Amino acid sequence: MAEDWITIRSGSLAAAINPLGAELSLITDADGRELMTDADPAFWTGRAPLLFPVIGLTQDGIRIDGQRYAIPKHGFARHSRFTLVSHDEAQAVFALEDTAETRAVYPYAFRLEVTHRLDGATLVTEARIINRGEGPMLASFGFHPAFAWPLPYGQDRTDHRIVFAADEPGKLKAITPNGLIAAEERASPLDGRTLHLADALFTDDALVWSPVHSRSVTYGASAGPHLDIAFPHTDKLGIWTKPGAAFICIEPWHGIADPEGFTGEFRDKPGVFEVAEGGEKVIAMSITLG
Repeated sequence: MAEDWITIRSGSLAAAINPLGAELSLITDADGRELMTDADPAFWTGRAPLLFPVIGLTQDGIRIDGQRYAIPKHGFARHSRFTLVSHDEAQAVFALEDTAETRAVYPYAFRLEVTHRLDGATLVTEARIINRGEGPMLASFGFHPAFAWPLPYGQDRTDHRIVFAADEPGKLKAITPNGLIAAEERASPLDGRTLHLADALFTDDALVWSPVHSRSVTYGASAGPHLDIAFPHTDKLGIWTKPGAAFICIEPWHGIADPEGFTGEFRDKPGVFEVAEGGEKVIAMSITLG
């Protein structure tokens, strides 16, 4: 419930985080205008789920050392209640650790520590993925924030676009009707570095850059305030909505759904990384109102 959400503030922004999933659930500007999804249940009730320890759908669970684990789509972090570790005016830190339930679908001892921090007009979300067990740990991680489309500054929905920081010359991954990565790729809809947003782009699910060369994008209308989304640690990007919805998801990923026909070990799944025994991996994203 919203009354359980944890609020942080700066002079320029306010944000609220749901302990269920440590999910960033609201961002408002200094005048109280909402910058995220309205979570209309007719389309999608998510707001900014954290994807761990897998991204997307698996063909038949994951296989680790020959054993199959029936892990759900996008993993379990988004449906898990995190513990509030610390909280002050501008920062909140949450943590999730393994349980018997998580080990049944993901056989590792881990700690996922998530920090949401405001610094002026910038909100940083940082995930620390810590291996608490013996031997190396395999994982993926992704962000899935849904921003208001249109942004609340009076510009028309059709005037909104996403501009990439670097050239993106390659084709995109296509998604099969059952949610896997198709063998055939799809043509890029970019105009130079610009994606002109339109519902028709998403009739066949998300747009997926794998790899993406940019480490940031700018979202907004041709005039007025915009959002700069930076993702220094991830080389895959999904952009998604449901046609007609009042949100656009800009999703930096360190991983991807299973390719069609994939039957290999989890370590061979695209984007899976290894965390050494006693080690950690940090993956961050920032959102700046400009």
